[in-house]
Amino acid sequence: MKDVRRLSAQGRNGGELAAPALPRRVPRRAAPPLPWLAPGVVVGGLLPAGVLLLDALTGALGANPVQRATLQTGLLALTLLILSLACTPLRRLTGWTWPARIRKALGLLAFGYAALHFLIYLFDHAFTPGVVLEDVVKRPFVTVGFAALLLLLPLALTSTRDAVRRLGFPKWQRLHQLVYVAASLGVLHYWWGVKKDHTPPLVAVLVVAFLFALRLIRRRRPRPRP
Repeated sequence: MKDVRRLSAQGRNGGELAAPALPRRVPRRAAPPLPWLAPGVVVGGLLPAGVLLLDALTGALGANPVQRATLQTGLLALTLLILSLACTPLRRLTGWTWPARIRKALGLLAFGYAALHFLIYLFDHAFTPGVVLEDVVKRPFVTVGFAALLLLLPLALTSTRDAVRRLGFPKWQRLHQLVYVAASLGVLHYWWGVKKDHTPPLVAVLVVAFLFALRLIRRRRPRPRP
């Protein structure tokens, strides 16, 4: 009896069995919103500036406060810039989404500390344009640092969504690839600025080189054919 029913069902379907139902695709789990993440990064990134200001007001910067403030702001700028570069590789390697959410905040904090670093340098030179220009031209250490700051400026100015819409994403993406040049110049500025122990600048060089290598490997990887 069951065979008769099956044959009759086949006859109604043109002699073919009904296709099996396809398994339902499991919906991808949405990433948690974490609205506190970017503001928390900004607050945490500004804390060293607050401590530096407090030390300056209380005379706790030591015998050479300008030099200490210059070194601290420069190191903070480079560290935050490297962390911003690490966000995309970290997201691709782990599948986490939160690194992409803090990349912009880290980049803007890096630019802010770089600008503060340069302002302290100007203060140390009495805001004299002629002296600063001569220093930039004649001292490679200052030249590469100034060039890194100039490269970060358009990146900071075009960090908004409106800038992405105005420029178009491909052009905006090509512009923001300058961050690798700025980081390389920043590392060179750090290396030339250290006179004795080059271990910390060497670590920075290796980290930036590793991040740059990851990017090159991904660009040269053959894409799967459709």
